[in-house]
Amino acid sequence: MTTSTTNDVLLRAHQAGLFDGVRASGIVGIWRTGLLAAATWLLLGLITLRWPNKEVGFSDWAFTDEFGYAAVAVAVLLTALAVAGDRAGRVAQLLRPAGQWLVAAPLLLGVWEILTAKLGVLPTPFFAPPQSLIEVYSEDWRRLGISTGYSLRLLVHGFAAGGLVGFLVGATIGWSRVAGYWVHPVLRFLGPVPASALLPLAFFFAPSSYAAAVFLIALATSFPVAVLTWSGVASVNKSYYDVARTLGASEWFLILRVAIPAALPQVFVGLFMGLGAAFSVLVTAEMMGVKAGLGWYLQWAQGWAAYSNMYAALIVMAILCSSLITLLFKVRDRALSWQKGTVKW
Repeated sequence: MTTSTTNDVLLRAHQAGLFDGVRASGIVGIWRTGLLAAATWLLLGLITLRWPNKEVGFSDWAFTDEFGYAAVAVAVLLTALAVAGDRAGRVAQLLRPAGQWLVAAPLLLGVWEILTAKLGVLPTPFFAPPQSLIEVYSEDWRRLGISTGYSLRLLVHGFAAGGLVGFLVGATIGWSRVAGYWVHPVLRFLGPVPASALLPLAFFFAPSSYAAAVFLIALATSFPVAVLTWSGVASVNKSYYDVARTLGASEWFLILRVAIPAALPQVFVGLFMGLGAAFSVLVTAEMMGVKAGLGWYLQWAQGWAAYSNMYAALIVMAILCSSLITLLFKVRDRALSWQKGTVKW
């Protein structure tokens, strides 16, 4: 029997409902990776609840039971979704791509729990078990939330200013030979200098510590955006300009409707690179003179040897960075939707 004939037979059997009983019985659609993930989360919960914590100079690690019960609850939820299979709906569709991570996460948390709370191999206070993060988020959420808000405001201001300046500079030197002659050497000379190296000058000349921090983040963002915008504008196919001039396009039309749209893919690459540079400068800038922010929070926690608070702040910073990158991807997809046939996605 050929492949096409087999496919026709399966299609007709499906249309006739011959597989409905098999699917209803649960034979088809069981999420096996979900069952494995449920087993690993259950193992993490049992380790946390049944294995006594090692004494570390005080009574016990707080929120140990809560962490264990939460792991067991996740195991129960994953079991239900795995057994439901295709009937679990959209929730299962969202979780299935992350199935392997759902298996790896409890294994990593289990190793972390064993090395800290159970065996004490990693010394305190430099290392703390996972449940210590729950304690930080439950008791110090207000200060951590305020610091996150301050960092987000500072990052948005600096990134927006640096992205705009870098885009304008890159587009100018990419289009104009005169501007490229004068600005390009300065950009190559000052651009590679780390923004944090200019920290003393920024705080000396800026009217406030917040303005100095915005300037440093903008400086770190503007260089990759300017370089890649310039490269994108300079590498536009010359035939596009010839066709537009033949149709009577003006100079501004060539810049706004030909050069810049064609360079947008590289502009967004520069924005992604600038966002990473902005985050690296953010921590340094907030450690000098500001009254709140994740960088300030890290310095404050280090001063009190509250390393659990440091780890909690680092996780918040990672989530914030990941969320902004995802948002930037959404903006890029929307802005370049008309180029899907020519841009690699």
